[in-house]
Amino acid sequence: MKNKKMVVSAVALIAAAVLMLGLWFTTRQQAVEGAKAISVTVVHKDGSQKDFHYHTDAEYLGDVLLEEKLAEGEVSTYGLMISSVDGETADWSKDQSYWAIFIGEDYATTGADGIALTDGGIYSLVYTIG
Repeated sequence: MKNKKMVVSAVALIAAAVLMLGLWFTTRQQAVEGAKAISVTVVHKDGSQKDFHYHTDAEYLGDVLLEEKLAEGEVSTYGLMISSVDGETADWSKDQSYWAIFIGEDYATTGADGIALTDGGIYSLVYTIG
């Protein structure tokens, strides 16, 4: 009886994982090929803002940030880990600061490498203390 419950629980867990993965693949933002005009606003630690406007064929935000030298960071298996933007560095190990990314007014749920660009897209990089 106990083994039967374990098997049913394991099957239910696997089914839920497959369902979540399928949902993620069908709802994730798709990259748009071709020329796009985008705006990137940088909000510095002191609250000052600076706007940048780009015309690009890139498909993802991380590519534009690196190509235009607006951001620097380390690229790893997890994607681009942004350390500095517009010359200002955020260091989690010092003061728990990082660069938060927004798509329009929404907090991004993925890193810059996972943010597909859209024509007319508005993105923000905000210095944030955790």
